[in-house]
Amino acid sequence: MKPFLLLATRAEDAAADGEYEAFLRYGGLQPRELHRVRLESGPLPPVDLDDYSGVLVGGSPFNVAEAPERKGPVQRRVEAEVAALLDHVVARDFPFLGACYGVGTLGAHQGAVIDGTFAEPVGPVTIELTPEGTDDPLLAGMPARFDAYVGHKEAVRTLPPGAVCLATSAACPVQMFRVRENLYATQFHPELDLTGLLQRIDVYQGFGYFPPGEAHAVGSRARAASVTEPFRILKAFVERYAR
Repeated sequence: MKPFLLLATRAEDAAADGEYEAFLRYGGLQPRELHRVRLESGPLPPVDLDDYSGVLVGGSPFNVAEAPERKGPVQRRVEAEVAALLDHVVARDFPFLGACYGVGTLGAHQGAVIDGTFAEPVGPVTIELTPEGTDDPLLAGMPARFDAYVGHKEAVRTLPPGAVCLATSAACPVQMFRVRENLYATQFHPELDLTGLLQRIDVYQGFGYFPPGEAHAVGSRARAASVTEPFRILKAFVERYAR
């Protein structure tokens, strides 16, 4: 099997390694089957899509809707490199699944309006599939409603032209969308379990996702939920596109 490519942008090693391990675990992948590139630590090397089964994008502290003057040089480089790769991914309709930051990257590349209108606090939310989501092959067998973990400062306000909304939630109208046939992005995290979320709460408690001093309360809300279904999406993506 050709490996999948994971584009990662977390500078904090604990969160970066936890994310990589989660993609391995819930994708049913071995380390040799998931090639991770940490974009925050250096330029994206040349990528030949023919060497891979698909492209995955993890979450990020970066926000694509941030004012340009507030973006640092690393973020500007990362955005330019991802956009250049997406030129080829979209043109080929090459298998792509972006988690959280994937909404911003794929969405912005395709002309979505991304801003803070539908930001959600860190914690569990109930995801509901749209009729189009119920019919989508990647979501076959998924329950119509399920809980997932979120935590984002920006989201899709207006879908890109031609994109299909596959899932929604009460506070965020676009929780998952598809472009063409094989390009997917989720606002929620299909790789994130309770252990992973608690780790991120600890790592990112000073990053503005929740008020200082509320990490314990945020963790308690997360513990009260039962998140069991989103991982099936990641596994389904791997099974569908492995080649």
